[in-house]
Amino acid sequence: MAGDKVIPVNDLNFEDEVLKSDVPVLIDFSATWCQPCRAIAPLVDQLAGEYEGQVKVTTVDIDESPATAQKYGIRGVPTLVMVKAGQVVGQQVGAVPKTKIAALITSAL
Repeated sequence: MAGDKVIPVNDLNFEDEVLKSDVPVLIDFSATWCQPCRAIAPLVDQLAGEYEGQVKVTTVDIDESPATAQKYGIRGVPTLVMVKAGQVVGQQVGAVPKTKIAALITSAL
């Protein structure tokens, strides 16, 4: 589901890819069976390209990485979480327009 600029992350590499990142990280918590997740995936991919070098964009499949999803209290997908210096600085739940996702990203820059 993820585009070529979106980095798949799981329970094993989450700390290295997200928590230890030098730049803010957008995490797209999703699932393969989730239609709204599929709907926003192209938007997330576009934004990954637009903010390349400023923000790292990742995706976490909640079925494949239940520990990470539980740690962040993910109850519904899609859920977008913005992390900066290892701390959550913003969150957006549901299929939202590209402008809302961009606003979430810019809030961490």
